[in-house]
Parts: sequence; C-alpha cells; structure tokens
Amino acid sequence: MSKHEDIIKYILSLEVGTKISVRSIASALGVSDGTAYRAIKDSDALGIVTTIPRVGTVRIEKVEKKNIEALTYGEVINIVDGTLLGGKDGIHKTLHRFAIGAMTIDAMEKYITPDCLLIVGNREEAQRLALLKDSGVLITGGFGCSDEVKKIANEKCLPIISTTYDSFTVASMINKAISENLIKKDIVLVEDIMETNPYFLEITDTVAKWKEVMIRTNHQRYPVVDEEHKVVGIVTLKDLSDKEKDDETIGKVMHKEPITVTPKTTVAYAAHIMGWEGIEMFPVVKGKKLVGVITRRDVIKALQHMARQPQAAETLEDAVLKNFEFETNGDKVHFFGKITPEMLDSIGTASWSSLNMLLSTMGVMTLRQKNNINVLVDSINTYFMKPVQIDSLIEIYATIIDMGRNFCKVEIEMFDSKKDIVAKAFLSAKILRR
Repeated sequence: MSKHEDIIKYILSLEVGTKISVRSIASALGVSDGTAYRAIKDSDALGIVTTIPRVGTVRIEKVEKKNIEALTYGEVINIVDGTLLGGKDGIHKTLHRFAIGAMTIDAMEKYITPDCLLIVGNREEAQRLALLKDSGVLITGGFGCSDEVKKIANEKCLPIISTTYDSFTVASMINKAISENLIKKDIVLVEDIMETNPYFLEITDTVAKWKEVMIRTNHQRYPVVDEEHKVVGIVTLKDLSDKEKDDETIGKVMHKEPITVTPKTTVAYAAHIMGWEGIEMFPVVKGKKLVGVITRRDVIKALQHMARQPQAAETLEDAVLKNFEFETNGDKVHFFGKITPEMLDSIGTASWSSLNMLLSTMGVMTLRQKNNINVLVDSINTYFMKPVQIDSLIEIYATIIDMGRNFCKVEIEMFDSKKDIVAKAFLSAKILRR
C-alpha cells in the first residue's frame, strides 16, 4: 500500500468531526507536507473531509447521493457566508428540515424538530428553544448571541451560525442550493449503487473452487482477475457444464474481454448496455483493476428510486423542452412547440443560443429514437435566417442523412407557423459503442 493510500486509510479511521491539517497528518504518519496535502485534497474529492471557512478541515461522514435533498450544517455555513458562533463539533451533522422563526414561541415549538435548522433573528428565547429541542440555529441580520446560548450549543454539539443576510434571502439561497442538488440527482453513477466488496475468482483457480464458491455465496456470475487484480474475464453458471473437469483452470473456461464499466459511468448508460447486450452483471474497474460489480437488479432498483424522486427542480433545457412534442414519420422526426420566455434575448426575440440548443438536442433525440444508440456531438453547423418572437409556434424536422459505423449525420430544419424557414443545422455525432 502506498503512502498516499495509507493517509486516506488513516483519515477514514478518524472519528467524524475530527479536525485535521497538513502538518498534523505529516507529523502523525511521518510523510512530507506535499504528500499529506495531496491526500487531503483527494479525501475532499471522496467526500470524507470538508473545509469550512474560519474552522478548518474536518473529517465528515460521506453523504450518499440519494440523500442530497439534505444538507450538513457545514454546507449551510458555506452557502450563506456564515460565521460559526458555537457548536463547532456538530458541523458535520446532516439537517433535514428548515423552519423560519416568524411567530410566537408557543406556536414555534411544534415546528422545531431534531436535525432541523431554525432561521431566526436576534430572539434569544427562540435560539435557546431550538437548541434545547436538538435543532441548530441560523441567526440572520448579522446579529450575535449570548454566552449562555453559545454554551448550550457547545454542550449539545449543535451549530449556531450568524449571517449578514436577511431571513428571506437566506431561505432563497438554501432553496437554490437544494434545487441545484435535485438536478444532480438525475445523474446517478455506478459508484452510487455498486457492490464494493464483490466475490471474484482468480485466473489460476480451478473449476472445483468455483463450484465451492458458488455453493457458499449462491451467486451465478463472477469476474475473473489476474495476479495484479485486473479483470481478464467473467464466468457464469452457463459455462459450468458436466464436461468441465474439476482440475480445469478458470482461465480456460472463462469469457475473455468482458464488457466493463467505470465508477463514473451513469446508471442510465449501464442499463442501456445491459438491455442491448443481454448482460446480467458488469465488473466495475478503475484502471482495469476490479473495484466492484453491479447487477441488473441493482440497476433496476436505482432506476425505480430515480423515478420516485420528487421533481422539484429542472434544468433550463427541461424548462424549454417540456413545451415541445414530437412524432415519427418514417425516417423523419417532427417536433413542434412554442417559444417560451426562458428562450428570449435582450431585445425580446428567441436567442441564437437557445435555438441552437433546440436544434442540437432534437438532432440527438432523433438518433436515439431511431437507432437506440448513445451519441456524442462532434460538430454542428447552424444557419439562422430570421428572428422569432415569444409564443411563436415553430416546427422542427430532423432527418438522418448518413449512418456509418462510428459517425452519423443529421439535418435539422426549423420553420415558423407560416412555413417560412427560421434556421437550418447539420449535426455530426460520434456513436458510443461502449
């Protein structure tokens, strides 16, 4: 194990909330400051530490992407440019609700729950009530708090934060941060659902050991690795026939060059390849080394989870495309809809960037709809003939004009309600095979 991996393993062993620094890590493990710094930066990327202004770098619990509707107190400090007044040992805790203290204390009490954040001004009785009910406090208007309130916050390890913004602005900022996270939730990656300690076989193992492992684990598919832990094949129950001798090595009966995915592959893409190739299990590799596996069952559960999520946020592209419908007519796909306020430029007509987004998106949709393939846009040439106003009805026709082994081309034409041409584009895209 390298020094870099030793440092990350050491950081993982620390208690959540422990403050760390380059100097402390370097001193504890006897490594250089540069090595310690790089390991801490990688730990930040892994989500096991975070840096908070005026506090420092602390060990945190890694938050799964499935819980991104929630925030930690430390993240709230960053969002509102806040100052931590007390309770610094609790900044890693996750909060699940927000309440604005704009009512009497008696009425406020029923809205304050554990793991909540009360947004309030300089009302000491409300601040005290929130802390006693296991809730953090965000003080708006730049106000501070008394030493008594700070003492309670430190004793209960509940952050009390001060910000110069008013309550409405703070609520808007937090809502925006959650909304941005909700957009990200649609992009679920393989690393979010994979089994990180998979069963596997080595290329030198025998069929007899394979049978033994299969009886013990009750699995039907196993990745095969070499002496460097690199994936070199895969074996399934179908490969185990009566003709195979127990002393036969796995390397002679396995399927060589299996299809693999990386931790950063999207679940949607993995699902597409599973359906297209009829695959039940993917080895997950990082630099060709096995780091996990995902099964068809894992992918289906993830897609069901995504489908159940509340769609409280949408991207700019979502906002524009929801006003369009399409129909297929032979080799041509017909889109129709209207120009929305989100698409306007400074002079009140549809901006060239939004129209270009429409043309390219619909060209890609045509390729996916017609041939069920994933593509990466290589180039697009667009020509604009005339401006279009808000609420104008437009029609777009996309036609595949060339389909090769690795590249494809689409012609896209946009017309207004009078059938006058508004824009024309030629799109070239690379076909993603794996």
